[in-house]
Amino acid sequence: MTTAARGGEAELAAIAADPELRRSYAAARRLNAEHGRTYYLATLLLPAWKRPYVHALYGFARYADDIVDSLDSQLPAPERAAWLADWGGRLVDALRRGGPAGGTGAGDGPEPDGGHEALTPPLYVSDVSVLPAVLHTIRRWDIPLGHFEAFLASMAMDLAVTGYDTFDDLMTYVYGSGTVIGLQMLPVLEPSSAAAAPYAGDLGTAFQLINFLRDVGEDLRRGRVYLPRESMELFGVTRERLATGVVDGAVRRLLRHEVGRAKEILRAAAPGVRLLHPTSRDCVRTAARLYGGILDEIEKADYQVLDRRVAVGTPRRLAVAAGALLRIQAAAGRDRALSALRPPAWVGRWAPSPTWSGDTAEVPRRTHVSGR
Repeated sequence: MTTAARGGEAELAAIAADPELRRSYAAARRLNAEHGRTYYLATLLLPAWKRPYVHALYGFARYADDIVDSLDSQLPAPERAAWLADWGGRLVDALRRGGPAGGTGAGDGPEPDGGHEALTPPLYVSDVSVLPAVLHTIRRWDIPLGHFEAFLASMAMDLAVTGYDTFDDLMTYVYGSGTVIGLQMLPVLEPSSAAAAPYAGDLGTAFQLINFLRDVGEDLRRGRVYLPRESMELFGVTRERLATGVVDGAVRRLLRHEVGRAKEILRAAAPGVRLLHPTSRDCVRTAARLYGGILDEIEKADYQVLDRRVAVGTPRRLAVAAGALLRIQAAAGRDRALSALRPPAWVGRWAPSPTWSGDTAEVPRRTHVSGR
């Protein structure tokens, strides 16, 4: 067992020994497994000791998104905004003052009042807060607070903004709702260089743009459009035309244009995988392939996304993940074989360090393609 693996097992044991943390991480894992199938499947390719941290980050994003986005909620926008501000504020305050996230022991919803019997996101019911796990993850990996503040700001925009005039305007929202997701994840993936950050940001940006294209119909029913108005005008498409649910020639050309843009950003992010720890690469490659697969499915469906939600089928998802899992198992087998050939301890001070210090392969320097 490597030094990192032994340290990881110790971290898992410490989480298991703390009842509140154990329940919080378990709640985050359930959210990830139930609502983020692609994300969860890719996470299985990480070392087991890193997965809880990824679940916590997903759980934070999912819970906040559900406060503002559920089609089933009867709460008016001002109450959702107050809930989001209170919930996110607890995390931000805890990070600034160095203590626990206050009021997290009885769930993440506000106290019932005003006739609301249960103010929890309607997609799931939980009496366990994800905030302790999120707080623990942020501190463990020293993730900048600004990434979470930007995310919460974008979530708040969803309660007030229904469309964006230009792609640059949209990117202001995407920076907080997508780009920073990649940046939040980056420390857990252990990059070898700060040069990995723009690639991680682009990956988060691409994933969010793909979500927009997959969910055009759902977002319309929420009263929002994430296709830039300038692009819609370029192809002669209006919100009213989208609302008919008919994918005609103009709508198809618009969606093809935006799919091409998402593909470009997804490709731009790919070289950054080589800047991650070797045990993180298959996870990220698999997530990128599966999200790219959503674009493939949109094209196969002839851009029929106004009345349905396309998805990568389970057989393809499992096939993509299985190939990566076989590579991981093969590498683990090689490591076990090599460990049997290690020199005696007395030559240790002349032997090179077994710890990983980063991939030496050069990756072209570049700027962030989203312009943020």
